[in-house]
Amino acid sequence: MSIRVVVADDQDMVRTGFTLILNAQPDIDVVGEAADGAAAVELARRLRPDVVLADIRMPRLDGLEVTRLLAGPGVTDPMRVVVVTTFDLDEYVYTALRNGACGFLLKDAGPALLVEAVRAAVSGDTLISPSVTVRLLKHLTQPVAGAGRALPEQLTERETDVLRLVARGKTNADIAAELFIALGTVKTHVASLQRKIDVRNRTAIAAWAWENGLVDGPA
Repeated sequence: MSIRVVVADDQDMVRTGFTLILNAQPDIDVVGEAADGAAAVELARRLRPDVVLADIRMPRLDGLEVTRLLAGPGVTDPMRVVVVTTFDLDEYVYTALRNGACGFLLKDAGPALLVEAVRAAVSGDTLISPSVTVRLLKHLTQPVAGAGRALPEQLTERETDVLRLVARGKTNADIAAELFIALGTVKTHVASLQRKIDVRNRTAIAAWAWENGLVDGPA
């Protein structure tokens, strides 16, 4: 079955461009477009797409509020939302992640990355290239004062290893190779991390690690 996508952006050219790129893929189908945030929420709730691409800056409701309403902590059946932004250091992106977004995409990232982001959202894996993910998280998150690099007691040593590699933007396959463990084991650890630190996806795991000062040195 095709991956069903709703594209929300107030710029006609952006919506048209994204739709043309995605519909050219054999496994992706854009089922709706919205020019403002309120329309995006209504359309997404009605169509229940697999992925919502939401621009940050839209009239009526911005992408942050759209994300909170569709994927936030209080949503019983959250959707997969990928937030789109023009600015690679936009502080709103981090807020979007806290509001439940699966990840983010830069508008100038190119067609291949757009397709990758949509497919990754469905699979629950990394949504954009690791270098961009790490660079943004490093700029958008600051270690919490007095955190002292403390880890929750319940995290095992292996979970901590996986946590730090996720924070560096590594895919599950990368982590499996680096730690010499099975891919299925990595997925189990990632799921455990989500539960233990109370986040919904791997991008939020990365944000949590950077925010708490648990990643040292260059990526």
